[in-house]
Amino acid sequence: MHPAAEHSPLGKSSEYISTYTPSLLFPIPRAAKWAELGLSAETLPYVGVDYWNCFELSWLLPSGKPVVAIGEFCFAADSPNIVESKSFKLYLNSLNQTVFVDTQSLEATLQADLSAASGKPVSVRVRSLDDVQADGVGVLPGVCIDDLDISVSDYEQPRPELLKCDESQLIEESVYSHLLKSNCPVTSQPDWGTVVVEYRGAALDHASLLAYLVSFRQHSDFHEQCVERIFLDLQRLLKPEKLTVYARYVRRGGLDINPYRSTETVEFQNVRLVRQ
Repeated sequence: MHPAAEHSPLGKSSEYISTYTPSLLFPIPRAAKWAELGLSAETLPYVGVDYWNCFELSWLLPSGKPVVAIGEFCFAADSPNIVESKSFKLYLNSLNQTVFVDTQSLEATLQADLSAASGKPVSVRVRSLDDVQADGVGVLPGVCIDDLDISVSDYEQPRPELLKCDESQLIEESVYSHLLKSNCPVTSQPDWGTVVVEYRGAALDHASLLAYLVSFRQHSDFHEQCVERIFLDLQRLLKPEKLTVYARYVRRGGLDINPYRSTETVEFQNVRLVRQ
């Protein structure tokens, strides 16, 4: 478990406060988890973002009438801190009985508070239900590898030694799997996700990738660190010209978390999948 997470509200009984309380946000430094992976803020081999989507966002108009909306928050992958997820939920619930004159003032408040907790600017969009519904459900690029016939017996920790590639064959492709599962390192609750791998490099053996992803099944770590571990293991194996790894996780507590990591500086898309 991350040492800072022991002091967070995660896994503990918490009072739900319904008036604006920014102090509820609990930052967790990324540095300790980076160090586990042999990284530091100065040596990150990727760029990226963490998209968070909130489906339980509500506040009051000056008339006292409630509003419901969906919040989209984009954190920089190299920000000093992540925001612990339950504290994020408690903070968002503290807006329920808080008056904002308009959506823009709500967005400005969210941006200021989350940027302060993260240690880097966070972009915020508050979207109507109609806008999000009009976007529909996204379709992933490439090939799904979930129907491959594999034998699996390792579930306790990631097994990068399972990964195989053909170094004589250089290809560019996108593959994905819906079978990613890990556990919260504090509560042990399951985190379900879909992971996408896009790369140009040595041809990755799809069956080995699937077995490797399934080996996360009982692994305990935060969403962001699982994606970073997958990125690093694939980078070491493939030595790719370019590599992008991202995961779209199923929401818990009205929040979903979607980490993107890439060797390329690109515009990442926050596209909702069918399980989201």
